[in-house]
Amino acid sequence: MEHTILSAGVVVVRREGDVWKYLLLRAYNYWDFSKGIVEAGEDPLEAACREVEEETGLRELTFRWGHGFSETEPYGQGKIARYYVAETRQETIILPVSPELGHPEHHEYRWASYQEARGLVVPRVARILDWAHTFISGKTVE
Repeated sequence: MEHTILSAGVVVVRREGDVWKYLLLRAYNYWDFSKGIVEAGEDPLEAACREVEEETGLRELTFRWGHGFSETEPYGQGKIARYYVAETRQETIILPVSPELGHPEHHEYRWASYQEARGLVVPRVARILDWAHTFISGKTVE
């Protein structure tokens, strides 16, 4: 069996009136939620929170729906991405310079409605978006 690399991230949401907005990050032409590799011995949830802070500056995450998660099917070199859902009240995001890269890991961020997000993400990420949307709204996605 080939080695699986676990990546962990958070679908960060924020309420704007009665609409949930999803935080999407763009690297080149690829939109995704904040995520990164789980280090050896690191708890996946802690890794997910660390990645969010490193990539966006967000520290205030509320896991009001608990610590349930959804995972992608394996992709790339046997990677699996696990996502949790958390709420923040913070609107301003920073894209800090990554010490390893010498520039920010992402080119831009966007707070997108479910429909906007659905139009930006690839099918693998769309499945996570649908899961998160169902999870927070209690409504099934058509």
